[in-house]
Amino acid sequence: MGSLFSSSSRSSVEALGGTPVVLNVYDLTPLNNYMYWFGLGIFHSGIEIHGLEYGFGAHDFPVTGVFEVEPKNCPGFVYRRSITLGCISLSPSETHTFMEQLASDYHGDTYHLISKNCNHFTNDVSSKLIGKPIPGWVNRLARLGAMCNCLLPESLQLPAVKQIHDYHAFSEDGSESFSIITADETDQDRCLLSSSSGAEVTFVKESLK
Repeated sequence: MGSLFSSSSRSSVEALGGTPVVLNVYDLTPLNNYMYWFGLGIFHSGIEIHGLEYGFGAHDFPVTGVFEVEPKNCPGFVYRRSITLGCISLSPSETHTFMEQLASDYHGDTYHLISKNCNHFTNDVSSKLIGKPIPGWVNRLARLGAMCNCLLPESLQLPAVKQIHDYHAFSEDGSESFSIITADETDQDRCLLSSSSGAEVTFVKESLK
């Protein structure tokens, strides 16, 4: 699916103000403080629209890994910077409907650090909503890894997953949430869901296709 807006309509929305689509970028490792200046790094990213940030993380279940969280406060990661990608004219309810439709394409058990990670998700959202990708440096290491996957450690070639308990606890608005996540320290350099900061994470409910 291409962009929801033509270049002319996007220009009109931006001229009128519209709703900003913001990419929030997080560090997964302190090494980013050095790698960042060389156009590299290991990053998590989320898309902020209408006061909510949407991201994609891994778990063991064949249901969506797309979630909502407070902007710039995704648990388990260190916030680095925000980048305004453009503006849209979608209302909050239209935006949520869009995310529900996209959620079925991003199941938690299909997450892969190299081929289908959080940055692939935000790139997909940006391309569909405003017709342009996220900055290349955000996911550059994954693209380099895809080109030389045979050289990567086995742990990075396999899908990265993390156990999530109580996944199917539904909130009052019908969205899915979880309360307990188990992980070991070796997972901290991967783009996965974590509750270490105590921030509330709510899964987006998939729409039926």
